[in-house]
Amino acid sequence: MKETIEYKVPTMAEMAANGQEPEVLFWVGCAGSFDDRYKKVTISFVKILNKIGVKFAVLGTEEACTGDPARRAGNEFTFQMLAQQNIQVLNGYSVKKIVTACPHCFNTLKNEYPELGGNYEVIHHSTYLQQLINEGRIKIEGGGSFKDGMPPRQKITYHDSCYLGRANDIYEAPRQLLENLDAELVEMKRCKTNGLCCGAGGGQMFKDAEKGTKEVNIERIEDALATGAKTIAVACPFCMVMMSDGIKNKEREHDVKVYDLAELLEQAM
Repeated sequence: MKETIEYKVPTMAEMAANGQEPEVLFWVGCAGSFDDRYKKVTISFVKILNKIGVKFAVLGTEEACTGDPARRAGNEFTFQMLAQQNIQVLNGYSVKKIVTACPHCFNTLKNEYPELGGNYEVIHHSTYLQQLINEGRIKIEGGGSFKDGMPPRQKITYHDSCYLGRANDIYEAPRQLLENLDAELVEMKRCKTNGLCCGAGGGQMFKDAEKGTKEVNIERIEDALATGAKTIAVACPFCMVMMSDGIKNKEREHDVKVYDLAELLEQAM
């Protein structure tokens, strides 16, 4: 049984009160804050940062939704209201660098906030974690728990988030991170620029399915299961929900697991 590790999550308000500045602001996002499954990803990411001594902070109760779901669903007024509120807080703390585990938050903060006066260096956690590995700050001894000491290596397949891949051209960092685990990365037939959406993007997460013969996430989980991998890696809370639901639909939750990249890396450290 893995020993329980305590973790610390300082807020920007606490740091500012002590005259300190973090290396990065960790933007937790709605899913990372409130969704029971994705809270585990937040904890894994924080434990990694604590373990290697990264000086970070969160906004805590000062963080609001980025407004991404509202804009995708066509409610521009709510988007701008939320965005301006967040920008006021971020600029008030003179935030320069933001890391987030959510591609939807990442895309909005990086590409849509500048037009409203929010200019920051925004990094998705897959890229950030790989940078920390490249810098030698994160060390994985012999591939961690995935090598098993003998062939065959554990198979992992990676599902590309639309807002990470096709929207922002981030394909290699998540795969490099998985290769550090010394697992066998097996690609789905539809991957990278030809990847298939999990079915939740563009506001679809929050509305009923439209008429059709098959749910998108069922189509996508069939792609994943066809690889023979018992671990499906994701880098997005929306993808986590849709892929997990697909596994349950196929009644494979006993032998196929869905994990975020941060969880897999924390397990291997």
